Amino acid sequence: MEEQELKSILGKNIKFLRFRRQFSQADLAEKAGISITFLSNIERGNNFPLAGTLCNLAKALEVDVFELFKGTIVPEDHREVICSLSEDIKGTILSALDNVFKQYMG
Repeated sequence: MEEQELKSILGKNIKFLRFRRQFSQADLAEKAGISITFLSNIERGNNFPLAGTLCNLAKALEVDVFELFKGTIVPEDHREVICSLSEDIKGTILSALDNVFKQYMG
């Protein structure tokens, strides 16, 4: 594995895990004790953090450090997030339709 590929995997995983936790870059940067700019550069694959920063990021994201480097984290977890969103959206739509039905038919 090339260095740039490792940086890219790390950045994508951190970004995905940040979205999954519903953190803004500012939220995660604060929790990890780094600047927003540095976090942004990590997520874009431009910078590689030191070990202490990796530990802080993992702790803030509530994952083990090794999970930040999994090559398949985004595709596997992405399906779970989509399914979760789909159920939430489905529930919202059904609730809205029920309210409309009650308002106009009840």
